[in-house]
Amino acid sequence: MTAFRYDKTFEGLLTALFDAYSLKTFPERLLSENELLPMFAGEVHHVIADSRKSVRVWTALEKKLSRPVCGMLMYVWLSELPGSDELLFRYMRKAFDAPVSIATCFSDADVLAVNKIAGKVSKEREHLIQFVRFQKSADGIFFAPVAPVYNALPLTLPYFTDRFADQKWLLYDLKRGYGYYYDLKAAAEVTLDHDEHLLDGKLDEALMAQDEKMFQQMWKEYTLSLTIKERLNPKLQCRQMPRRFWKFMPEKN
Repeated sequence: MTAFRYDKTFEGLLTALFDAYSLKTFPERLLSENELLPMFAGEVHHVIADSRKSVRVWTALEKKLSRPVCGMLMYVWLSELPGSDELLFRYMRKAFDAPVSIATCFSDADVLAVNKIAGKVSKEREHLIQFVRFQKSADGIFFAPVAPVYNALPLTLPYFTDRFADQKWLLYDLKRGYGYYYDLKAAAEVTLDHDEHLLDGKLDEALMAQDEKMFQQMWKEYTLSLTIKERLNPKLQCRQMPRRFWKFMPEKN
């Protein structure tokens, strides 16, 4: 069994594919640097992430596949599902080896899996856009904690930077411990040293703007005014508005 060790970055994955074709040796397993070797592992190749190699691979992929399909590959990477890197490796190899595009070859298990996972991540992106609720802090920054199933936060940046271009805001993924701060010019990745107090989805009252609690109460009253008790359907609501978002939404608290 041949195994490749790499740094578990997307650039490292593309570099691993470049090395595989250069060495004419294709791995059966992709491992992190600290991961234990499987039983009966033979040759082990250590991949060193190289931006030059990764750009060459990605440029070649864009020629073999359409831009939306290449975007799907990034969605699968952001899923963070176990084995998603090996799935992508197989998919990209098939894309290079096939005489025509494999994008619609749904009889292939890997092609089908990539489409299904990309669809799930895309749906999580839409949920974030729909259910993010900003809270205004005392210093005028609008803050929104989230905890998506998949690492879909980067996929929402084009929407939020356009929709809220006139406000300073911070979107923060509590599950992964990072976020993006928008300063009216660009969004930059940030991390908070202490985010434990944000796990309940609310800013401390001491950090809230004076009128923030009033706006949260208005959210609740607005939702109640739209509610038709005779037509309540909790099961349908949970499907369309997953419970994992509720603690971040003032109208559901």
